[in-house]
Parts: sequence; C-alpha cells; structure tokens
Amino acid sequence: MTESLQHSTVDLEVFTAALGEIAWSTERNIVRQKSRDFFWYSPILKAQLDGCFGEIIVTPRSEGEVVVVTRLCAAHHLPVTVRGAGTGNYGQAVPLSGGVVLDMSEMTSVGNVIDGIVNAEPGAKLKDIEAKTLPQGWELRLYPSTRRTATIGGFVAGGSTGVGAINHGLLVDGGIAGLRVVTVEAEPRILDLSGPDVNRVHHAYGTTGIITQVRMPLEPSQDWVDVAVEFADFMELSRFCQAVGEDPAIAKKLVTAVAWPIPRYFRTLDAAFTEGAAVGLFMIASASLPAFDHRLAEHGGHPIYRATQAEAATRGQAPIYEYTWNHTTLQALKVDRTVTYLQTLFPAPDHLDGIAAMIEMFGDELPMHLEFVTLDGRVCCFALQIVRYTTAERLAEIIRIHEERGYTIFNPHTYVLEDGGMKQTDPEQLAFKKVADPMGLLNPGKMRGWNAIKPAAR
Repeated sequence: MTESLQHSTVDLEVFTAALGEIAWSTERNIVRQKSRDFFWYSPILKAQLDGCFGEIIVTPRSEGEVVVVTRLCAAHHLPVTVRGAGTGNYGQAVPLSGGVVLDMSEMTSVGNVIDGIVNAEPGAKLKDIEAKTLPQGWELRLYPSTRRTATIGGFVAGGSTGVGAINHGLLVDGGIAGLRVVTVEAEPRILDLSGPDVNRVHHAYGTTGIITQVRMPLEPSQDWVDVAVEFADFMELSRFCQAVGEDPAIAKKLVTAVAWPIPRYFRTLDAAFTEGAAVGLFMIASASLPAFDHRLAEHGGHPIYRATQAEAATRGQAPIYEYTWNHTTLQALKVDRTVTYLQTLFPAPDHLDGIAAMIEMFGDELPMHLEFVTLDGRVCCFALQIVRYTTAERLAEIIRIHEERGYTIFNPHTYVLEDGGMKQTDPEQLAFKKVADPMGLLNPGKMRGWNAIKPAAR
C-alpha cells in the first residue's frame, strides 16, 4: 500500500511558518512513528493501515496552542488526527488523509483532587495521575491494561472500559466528570462539557472535538493484591469468578478468566502453570483475601501467585492487569504473531450458558478469555477471545455466528467508529460534529455517519 490513502495539498512551508513557537516535525521517521497505534493486533487492519501516515507532527504545549493549530488547520482545510500515547488497537490515531497528527504528549499537568475529582491535561499518563492522587487517598475508578503507558485523553477518546469494570461498568456510565474541548472552525471555540454531554466526545476517536482537559471521578484507594488461581475446569473457574463478582464481602478491582492454552503466553508472569489448567487473574483488597480464599476452596481452585503491586515491582514483575483485557492479546502476540482476537458481550443472566455453548462450538479455534463486569447492576462478561486466524472470511463467519445468537461483537477489525461498536451512528455525536467540526477535518474517514452525509447537507 502507498503511504496514506490521500494527502492534503497544503503548502506545509506556509503552514509551519504560521505555527510560530509551536513544536512541529516533518522528519520522516518521527512522522511514521507518531502515525501508528496498535492496529497490527488485527491482520485486517494491518493490511488496510500499514501505509497510512500523516504529513506533519504538531506538538502543542497548552490549550492556547491547540487553538492556534486548529485555527490554521481550518484556514488551510488541513485534516487533523489527535494522538495520545498511541496505545489504541483500532487505528483510532492513524490518519487516513495525511495532514496533521496532533501529538498531545506535552500537555501533562495534573491538578489536585477536589471533591473526589481530578483534573488533568490529555497527555497525562494514567500512572502519573495516580502518582498524584494515591498519596491523597484516591485512585481512578477505571483504567485500561495500558495504565503505565496510556494517556487520559487517549483513554477517554478511544477507550470504553477496563480494570475496575467489575465495579463501575463502562466509562459511559458516569465514568467521566467533565471535558474541555476545542472545536475546529475559522474561529475555534473552547467548550466545557459535563454530565451526559461528555459522551458527544467520549469514544469518538477524536472525530468530534479536541480534548484539552479531562475531569475524572475517583474512589478511595485500597491496598490491592495481585492474585492468580488455577482450576481444572474453565467453566468452574467462570462460576467462581461470577461468585467473586457478586460477593459484596470481597472488594475487587479485576476479575479475569482465561482458558488453556492462553496461560502458555504468560511467560513473564512468575507463576507455575499446570498443563491444561484454566487460570483466574484478580486484584483483591488485602482485607478481603480471607473471604476470597474461602470462596476459592468452595469452588475447588487453588492459588498459584500472590503479591502486592509493590512486591511485584521490587522483583521486576509486571502488575497482574498487564495480563488482562487487551494485554492478554498482546502477551499472546509476543509469542505467536498468527493469532488475533475478538471482543464479545455475553449479557446477564444467561452469559455462562452462552459462553459454554461457544466453547463447545469453536473449541481451540477461539480460546476463551473473560473479563467480568457489572452492567445495569448485574455481573456479566466481556469476552476477548483469542482467535486462531486463518482467513478474513472465516473471521467474518465467526462474528456472524455470535451475532446470530444475540451476542454483541465490538469488532476490533475495523477502524470505522460505528462498525466497531453498536453498528449504528450516535445521533448526538453526529449532531455535535456538525457544530464542532463543520468542515469534517477531525480524523476524517473514521465516522460512517459523517461519511454518509452529502457535502451540501453538512
């Protein structure tokens, strides 16, 4: 594939001269590096996006500089793709039409906790936010398995849930307290969004506005212990995870189940795995370990790993969450680059029956990986199954079989916003884009609803 699906026709010398003191680069290797994310998890996306790059990297250091950049982009009709740390998996940060890659990594300030809410600039890494909040007795409710590298802006714009979902479900369920957003217009505006309005920008891949500040609700911090357990039978492990998820006496932040042979991929986890065993991965509050162990004995499992995160760090061990959520797939890809993955919602109350049926149907073609979450007050599962990939046609058939049985596939093999989620355009996001990005310069090609609008109707 040639570089980028399309390039702009802007005179970059004129554009960069107008940037003044704002940092920028057109150095080829930097531009290529900053135009990529982890889309290569998907063989479909790898084929589509490998040759897509921006033309210039611009790195603002303040909201005021973002306004300058967006004003220039509007004047020159230059596409803008916003980038955090590039830890997304769906090509969210990959420019399809060349133009500017807006690198937010220099906007990193983190404010003090006020009334259980922290305010941070979008380039602040999640680990650095918690480095500020934990000494004050607060932690993030939700974070992705990329906590040590991901930015808060990237998580809000491109993510949806993660560690903590067993308690708090999705970010859309009140997981974002507020956002400041810059529009892309001849005269850019700064908008302050709160309440349900944040969802006009949340999980929109940067197509509806440029986030310059994020306000995130926190919860009191706890002393978490990383725990791994083994079961001879995967479905018994799943029933145990369900029991832990539903037990109010067990304070938890992570409840994960993986079927054999997935544990073979966990080569850096300091645990002795039994051939053929199913493995559960947990973050349990230290005060809840006796209740957890009692449940474990009831269900016939046994522990194989236990450490506080401080203990794990002392001996060079990664935190347990880096073997869960999308990191499970990453651990597999480190060993076997032929595999890929799916993302499936098995809703309550019959989710365990559905999971058992899919295991029976697909066997080792789809080794099972479950993340237990609470949605609408009930514990259920997201599956991030490992897929032994053969062809695009077979992958499409696997997706079709799941959907025919009523299981929602959040397709990680498309860069189009709607096609990866609920398969329909969010009318509020689309209406907001018409106002905040009337020329369609933000991450063009990623929102199907916008692509379908005739230019005259925009």
